[in-house]
Amino acid sequence: MKIYVFLLALTTILSLSRCSKYLDVEPKSSVAEEQMFASEIGFEQALVGVYSQLSKQSMYGDRLSLGFVSALAQNYTQSSSTAPYYETRSYNYNSDEVRNILSEVWSSSYNAIAGLNKIIEKSTSNKSVLSSKGYNLIRGEALALRAYIHFDLFRLFGPDYQVGKGQKAIPYETKVDAFANVPGTSEQVCKLVLSDIAEAAALLKSVDPVFEDDTDLNTRRIRLNYYGVKGLEARVYMYMGDKPAAAKAAQEVVDGAKFQFVSNTAVSAAAGSKDRLFMSELVFALRSRDILNWTQQYFRFYISSGRGLTRTLANINTLYENSTTDVRRLYLFEQDQSILFPSKFWQTYTPVTGEGLTSSQRRDQLIPLIRLSEMYYILAEAATSPASGAVELNNVRSARAVNKLPEDGSVTDTQLQNEIQKEYHKEFYAEGQYFFYLKRKAITRMPFMSSDVPLSIYKLPVPDVELEYNPTYQ
Repeated sequence: MKIYVFLLALTTILSLSRCSKYLDVEPKSSVAEEQMFASEIGFEQALVGVYSQLSKQSMYGDRLSLGFVSALAQNYTQSSSTAPYYETRSYNYNSDEVRNILSEVWSSSYNAIAGLNKIIEKSTSNKSVLSSKGYNLIRGEALALRAYIHFDLFRLFGPDYQVGKGQKAIPYETKVDAFANVPGTSEQVCKLVLSDIAEAAALLKSVDPVFEDDTDLNTRRIRLNYYGVKGLEARVYMYMGDKPAAAKAAQEVVDGAKFQFVSNTAVSAAAGSKDRLFMSELVFALRSRDILNWTQQYFRFYISSGRGLTRTLANINTLYENSTTDVRRLYLFEQDQSILFPSKFWQTYTPVTGEGLTSSQRRDQLIPLIRLSEMYYILAEAATSPASGAVELNNVRSARAVNKLPEDGSVTDTQLQNEIQKEYHKEFYAEGQYFFYLKRKAITRMPFMSSDVPLSIYKLPVPDVELEYNPTYQ
């Protein structure tokens, strides 16, 4: 899809400076391209507009996080056939429900990519209006976001990487034009993703405020900052099966020491201050003011009718292995009408005296996209021995108040891999990442299902509108 929109944030020049407040403004109106890219502030507005697009329900606000992709991973079960994602959970890809969602995801994603491509293009042709730091930050983030979105489209619509390197996957769009691009192979798409990541990292490394001791880290975590780029790189390399490269990138995020495991005190605090999303661990997240609108329906209002997105108490206890200490089980699920529901996104917020309501200080409205814990899971899976892998995995287990694995060499590789899989399920419940783990590992027995599923369920059909528009898939 070649349609793109540039969004203008209705705010003042002062609030659009690189302070923590400019992201508090919701982009509202479109402006002419010439006006948008005539100043550094205009470039910022265009980039903020893309971030806003990503947080919508059609993308990471729902479909690519807590909703559609989580339903594919069997995070939910419903007794009513009218429940959200009922056909999705049944892998009925010919249903109107799934076809409409996939069309929505596809068009929204490529629309956002088109906006990024225009920013990247103009960062070269209009470079004279940008400061040196502004150029690096704006172009770096735009390249990184282009890589991030393409990679998720590839993980959804592309074949298994290991057996389908030479098969057609998705178009990798780098220009805004009216021509249909030939879909790249899996290998080509991943190379282009890594190329964008490499350029983005080089640009951001010298200027990203995330490196400054006095930086407002909460502001940088809701932008695709340098460490978010390295986290994405680790994820991509792991998906491709290059464990040493994945471990190197993940280790850089860990060694940066900018992101710390949340304290159990913060997770167990009163509702108004409880940190349900483990904010200090979020390497990259999006902020969505509207997320409560659909989580209210999914996780609360639909419960009494059997339509709520949840699983049974027995299922949740099985998932968390009947733990009486795991903070994820203890504090990220609540009951309504005797039914358990995930409260991870049911984040309340009570500002403290003098805190106000700036985006950098709020603990609600966040959508996790890259977590510190994933870096440790990658390090554990890429470890050269089960013993060293257990050490890496225990960093997360300790933070979650779960018993450590033996580190004396008694854990076998099979046992370690099983524990890593369980950790992905526990950690990324209702976030979407578990489905992509299952695809990467070619798991045929989905959680809580009594029979195997075909591997074909992991390659979602390219929407009809794209097939009609783009004949190069044939």
